[in-house]
Amino acid sequence: MAERFQGVDFYALDAHFSEEERMVRDTVREWVEDKVLPIIGEAYVERRFPRDLIPEMGELGLLGANLPEQYGCAGLNNVAYGLIMQEMERGDSGLRSFASVQGALVMYPIWAFGSEEHRTTWLPKLAKGEAVGCFGL
Repeated sequence: MAERFQGVDFYALDAHFSEEERMVRDTVREWVEDKVLPIIGEAYVERRFPRDLIPEMGELGLLGANLPEQYGCAGLNNVAYGLIMQEMERGDSGLRSFASVQGALVMYPIWAFGSEEHRTTWLPKLAKGEAVGCFGL
């Protein structure tokens, strides 16, 4: 059995992370090891986005992770959000991009600029992965 990825702390940043931030990072790191890496090569070859991982991302609180808990989000700080994205990127850039778009380009504008009705209608569904948002470039 291959040794699990432990990460490399080149700049001795771990000491500056809170216990919660390290826990979040380690949880996502484990999820990437267990769920993403085993299937992502095949998904790539098949030119298929692993949609079955979206509900798991929602359960783990990875979608809109830094938005308020009152809307079904994890309510994490921006450092924890960055650590989530870093670990997801290690697994697959497309999967990380999906989470970034869902959280930052879809959910954040609804939270910041939408009505309370928009927030209560859409943010919980988007956070769970029950709805998928997009943006136009």
